[in-house]
Amino acid sequence: MPERRTVALVTLGCARNEVDSEELAGRLEADGWQLVEDAADADVAVVNTCGFVEAAKKDSVDALLEANDLKGHGRTQAVVAVGCMAERYGKELAEALPEADGVLGFDDYTNISDRLQTILSGGIHAAHTPRDRRKLLPISPAERQESAAFVALPGHGPADLPEGVAPASGPRAPLRRRLDGSPVASVKLASGCDRRCSFCAIPSFRGSFISRRPSDVLNETRWLAEQGVKEIMLVSENNTSYGKDLGDIRLLESLLPELAEVDGIERVRVSYLQPAEMRPGLVDVLTSTPKVAPYFDLSFQHSAPGVLRAMRRFGDTDRFLELLDTIRSKAPQAGVRSNFIVGFPGESESDLAELERFLNGARLDAIGVFGYSDEEGTEAATYENKLDEDVVAERLAHISRLAEELVSQRAEERVGETVQVLVESVDEEEGVYGRGAHQAPETDGQVLLTSGAGLSVGRMVEAKVVGTEGVDLVAEPLAGSLACSEEAGR
Repeated sequence: MPERRTVALVTLGCARNEVDSEELAGRLEADGWQLVEDAADADVAVVNTCGFVEAAKKDSVDALLEANDLKGHGRTQAVVAVGCMAERYGKELAEALPEADGVLGFDDYTNISDRLQTILSGGIHAAHTPRDRRKLLPISPAERQESAAFVALPGHGPADLPEGVAPASGPRAPLRRRLDGSPVASVKLASGCDRRCSFCAIPSFRGSFISRRPSDVLNETRWLAEQGVKEIMLVSENNTSYGKDLGDIRLLESLLPELAEVDGIERVRVSYLQPAEMRPGLVDVLTSTPKVAPYFDLSFQHSAPGVLRAMRRFGDTDRFLELLDTIRSKAPQAGVRSNFIVGFPGESESDLAELERFLNGARLDAIGVFGYSDEEGTEAATYENKLDEDVVAERLAHISRLAEELVSQRAEERVGETVQVLVESVDEEEGVYGRGAHQAPETDGQVLLTSGAGLSVGRMVEAKVVGTEGVDLVAEPLAGSLACSEEAGR
């Protein structure tokens, strides 16, 4: 029999891209491709790019160039770009980066095997001309709801996309192939975003918001549980909007308890929440449902009213602090993380002081800070009152130092707490690490367990926090929890 074609998927960017890669892997494996981990062992290296900010785009280009260097020295014959940057720039990327043998957009995902085979055989698949994917939906969400035109694309709601056009991440794949053995996996709730933040280009290449059907989210979660997954993280550009295009803006509140009841799932985590869209019922479900982590990934971005309005966002310091007080009144140990942009056009010294006031009062577990830079195609890029680059850099350094200090203080506040730790790595030399309910993978801190006796990856352990290492916690497993773990492992 002929040797199977091999493909490696290199994934950059967020958890949404990781899901896309696993769906592409499922399609390719179902069509006879052999998946390999190392690009050097692959006939085709597929780089799933990120197109969010300049640093991420540079990382994507570097990954493509690194994969290209493999050609002529081993098995690798072709390098293909997919993902957000490939979708966003299309022909422009193909012309600027001839090292990429193919640049594929989201609409190519359904035919990914054919596309790669064409490229591998020396053929040319012309890169697409970029377009604003928000304009691909021919009717409004209200009209979609009235028409009740549901179902045509597997796993999504309204079927009103023009012929030949896929949702922004491709239709839900019939198969998903896990690319690692982690006990944690992301599950997409939706694709696209209907918000119009002045600094963000994501809606233009991810498209308008399209929810997946609850039944498909549940079925995918059950499948992941069968693969040994213990924690699922729900991802999309904006989880608080889930269900609005299906006629029920509170659909997430009813879905979460169902996901938590899936056999084998120990924890359900929700990411990407918009503060302006938080509602009492959702806070209640997130803070009171067994197995649902009281975790709030709130996209504040700033807290000064003037800056937020320029960003096309809502809220202010006092309203944000009130929201956090409400959350902690219901779940005192709730985890909260957020990202912030400093140096936004027009940001004054008093605006920066207002942001500091919020950060000092918010007691956040994890903080991401970014300096503003123009993102082409966004409203903010046209603003005239830009700050000098050195001023932005100075403010970024200042707020970053403050953030590092504050998250370390917040970690120290947790000393003495009992946390539920999902074990993610067990190593004789490095020790046993996991994460508590207030810690999401990749973005937040972790927990070092003082004892690993009887523990294995995927175990949920109750432990008492006895120390900190910056944002990370050091915790001692409770005797009863270890005994339960040992019994469960037999």
